[in-house]
Amino acid sequence: MANSGGAMSNAQLFQQMALLRWLSSQTDEDRTFLAAVTGVQVGRELLNRFTGQDKVDAYKRECILRISEFLQQNPQASQADINTEVEKRVLVFATQVKALENAPIF
Repeated sequence: MANSGGAMSNAQLFQQMALLRWLSSQTDEDRTFLAAVTGVQVGRELLNRFTGQDKVDAYKRECILRISEFLQQNPQASQADINTEVEKRVLVFATQVKALENAPIF
């Protein structure tokens, strides 16, 4: 999975390095290394899909960002207004996470 800037992830970079090494040498040792690196990457992706942890982390970052934006845009907000905004954003976060329970894995 590439990051938002279009660059390869570390896992993708390692896999491409292993592939390049194997393509250059065609040795069994390099083929085994490529298979191991690819297996780790596939396993990691499957784990993320089963747990939804990547999405949970993204929803968490979004929640924090929205609260931060509110505070920056409303520096004179009362504690009650801040509490209301935080409660609203946490509820959105919880709803998004709850929806993952019914989301398809693939």
